[in-house]
Amino acid sequence: MKTPNIGISAENRQAIADQLSKVLADEFVLYSKTLNFHWNLEGPDFHSVHLYLETLYEEQQEVVDTVAEKIRMVGHYVPATLKNYSQLTHLTEKLKGKNDSQSIFAELLEDHESIIIFLREEIQPIAEKWKAEGISDYITGLMEQHEKTAWMLRSHLA
Repeated sequence: MKTPNIGISAENRQAIADQLSKVLADEFVLYSKTLNFHWNLEGPDFHSVHLYLETLYEEQQEVVDTVAEKIRMVGHYVPATLKNYSQLTHLTEKLKGKNDSQSIFAELLEDHESIIIFLREEIQPIAEKWKAEGISDYITGLMEQHEKTAWMLRSHLA
């Protein structure tokens, strides 16, 4: 692969790719968990929650793809194996509750909030330390997307 000439040093591009790889792992694990919940949901609100979870995992699949593309844009290969994801993620695949909507929403909320915290911590270093304002803007937008989903999940739990 030809080295990108985008005004970001090789060292900074490596640091950015490393952090984006962690984001990717979290996003992929969240995608997998959401799909699992969609498939295994039970309860009287099955139909409406099943459809909502489908919307969430479709949105999540798009996020996974865009994060992977950001890694490629800075000139690095994507760590795209389940082994890589399990080593890089901040989340756990261990399911804590039942297959009912309240348990599922509580677990998804916890994961979205965990991702929000991690993303928030990455915004400033990516922009200021590693000189990648565009990627920092992307991370800010991604954080806001998770904040909206977290708000909706929180509303379901109220």
